[in-house]
Amino acid sequence: MPRVKTKWYQAGLRFECIRCGNCCSGPPGYVWVTKEEIRNIAEFLGRTDGKLDRSQLRRVALRHSLTEKPDGDCIFLVRENDRTFCSIHPVRPVQCRTWPFWDSNLKSPHDWNTAAKNCPGMGRGKCYDFAAIEERRLHR
Repeated sequence: MPRVKTKWYQAGLRFECIRCGNCCSGPPGYVWVTKEEIRNIAEFLGRTDGKLDRSQLRRVALRHSLTEKPDGDCIFLVRENDRTFCSIHPVRPVQCRTWPFWDSNLKSPHDWNTAAKNCPGMGRGKCYDFAAIEERRLHR
């Protein structure tokens, strides 16, 4: 009978977003968005044409990414009175909705702990069971 390989996070992982904004800021990077996500964001912002302007969206080869402010914040991250929030939270892209359960963070306990150094919500709060982690990881 073949052995079933278990994942190191089989027992679950704790995560609670504390709205620090760290995952929405930092060094330059990409927040990949699909055409459907672009349409959803545009509609949420009241744009009837289903498009975002160049200050909000950039083309990278054959894909699209949300833009960043000069300080590295996502264009949709708002900082007010020592608090942060996503101005498009209800329609944020899959990449944002699945943080911190990304393949890169789930490779090993070391990778999870490295990411947790910049994300104070990792390791605290609700315990996500294996099925919930996999659902997010696989973007379902």
